Amino acid sequence: MTQPPPPPNQPPEQPGFGPPQGQQPPQPPQTPPQQPGFGAPQPPPQQQPPYGAPQPPQQPGYGYPQAPQPPQQPGYGYPTPPQPPYGQPPNPYGRQPGYGYPQLPVPPHPQAGGRKNNTPLIVVAAVAALALVVGGIWYFASGSGDDKKDRTANSSGGSGGTGGTSGGDTGKGGIDGKGEEKVPSDTASKLLYKLPAPKVDDTTVVSGSWLTDKVYVKSGVAQISAYDLDKGTKQWTIKLPGPVCTVSQHTTDDHRAAVLFQPKMPAKNRSAGCSQVAAIDLDAGRKLWTKSVGDGAGGTITFSNVTVSANTVAAGGLQGGAAFDVAGGKPLWAPKADDTCYDAGYGGGEKLVAVLKCGQYGERLLHIQTIDPRTGKVISEYKMAKGIEYASVVSTNPLVVAADAGDSAGDGSEISDFYSIDNKTGKLNNRISAPGKQYAARCDGITKIEGCTGLAVGNDRLYVPTEEHSGTKEYSQTNEIVAFDLATGKQTGQRADAGDGYTITPLRMDNGNVIAYKRPPYDKGGQIVSIDGGSFKETTLLENPATGSARSAESTMSPDYSEILYSRGRLFMASQFADKSSSAGDKYLALAFGTSS
Repeated sequence: MTQPPPPPNQPPEQPGFGPPQGQQPPQPPQTPPQQPGFGAPQPPPQQQPPYGAPQPPQQPGYGYPQAPQPPQQPGYGYPTPPQPPYGQPPNPYGRQPGYGYPQLPVPPHPQAGGRKNNTPLIVVAAVAALALVVGGIWYFASGSGDDKKDRTANSSGGSGGTGGTSGGDTGKGGIDGKGEEKVPSDTASKLLYKLPAPKVDDTTVVSGSWLTDKVYVKSGVAQISAYDLDKGTKQWTIKLPGPVCTVSQHTTDDHRAAVLFQPKMPAKNRSAGCSQVAAIDLDAGRKLWTKSVGDGAGGTITFSNVTVSANTVAAGGLQGGAAFDVAGGKPLWAPKADDTCYDAGYGGGEKLVAVLKCGQYGERLLHIQTIDPRTGKVISEYKMAKGIEYASVVSTNPLVVAADAGDSAGDGSEISDFYSIDNKTGKLNNRISAPGKQYAARCDGITKIEGCTGLAVGNDRLYVPTEEHSGTKEYSQTNEIVAFDLATGKQTGQRADAGDGYTITPLRMDNGNVIAYKRPPYDKGGQIVSIDGGSFKETTLLENPATGSARSAESTMSPDYSEILYSRGRLFMASQFADKSSSAGDKYLALAFGTSS
């Protein structure tokens, strides 16, 4: 669906024409371009992408789900992406995985039996001595019929409420709903501060960031830290015994989030397994609890994803899923050794959605289930077509799932189709075709069920960017955001153009509006715009500096491989990985931009 981001557009080298002194344009193009999305201007046949655009990642090997390979060669102005961890497609340098990468365990063999968790489970604190097991993939699913309809909890509870999010509203208020983001009196921003990249010996996961009214919170190697919104001064730090593996995208309404991490600092080029689940209070800067789940054989279950919905923390992977009460860590459910199917992971936020996996690789059957976050009881269920190996939850309310049906995407995006599903009945509303050559969104359903970027859902619509194509000016590239009606499965005809030299990416909903980031050409700064959900009129909320160190710093943050949060005149851009070269001083853990009002 999307290739990793090409470099900023630049004109050809000619006397008296070109970028300012000190900036070099890319070399001549080498490979053919992606086709434009529906409604986009058609590029001339000879148009080709900038030199250095990486090739699509390799497909996963037979028998084991493997994560897509990061780009081999980044474009001009972008950081070198990390090498993939062990168990993923090999890299040409033979590098071993860094801290924070889980390794893939052998998937559980289907056995007779069901999903009722009505036998005692071993749940231990992370501070206990742990037997290491290799790590896995999280994403939650659950099946239909027989025992698969229930996950018996240790305590019963009410139905789930509304969960908060890390980036803002999830699209309430209808298509005419007024956005909360106001236009500053001066939209020109300045670089507020830069957080240096941590010093590491190898590629290391540092993914995860949140934004509250008081602080910006960012993951480090084995810690979570909060910073003043405007000054960047550190407000608090939560130290962890091992590297962070991943964090929840969502929070509770009172700003409580979840973190998945390793039990200790592993030996170089090894993993200690992502077995520890913790809840943290983002306002107080306090870790509430840490839990792990025993595997019944003296070891601990490993997870690879974690989410939050209502007051429940849910983590999943190849060894199944478990859930805990966010306040005190009380176990709500966990996998059994004789489960026929297993929860591979969960989608959180306003509702809790599970993806249950049944069957062997190549003959997989996925069940997309909306479940009660307190009990795990299935509320509704949709069975995907047999043979679809992975699915990603784009939104839980309305429920939208992305999948690569028949491995037809062909570009590593893991998206060929979107599925609009009724939360109450489990009925499929519409299947929306989204060919990878036309649309530029991406998911990571292999390792992160909620790992979709470049998408927004609200107003009963799905907002997707098109692939880059030729602009109206010579040598320029651009794209647009288009909208699909979830009720009909068809495009609405609305289109938000990025403008020549810019590419536009939806970030989130702001009531009825779409908040989007515009990656700039070489001689401009990036922009945050609000797109009116009804008229599709774009309003600029923030524009970054076009020159100097601020422009250079922004160029290191690719929208496809960075965490981008915007709220109230402040833009935060953060890295998901750190590597040895990050210590050179030209890469950053995070950047903060802000307007004067």
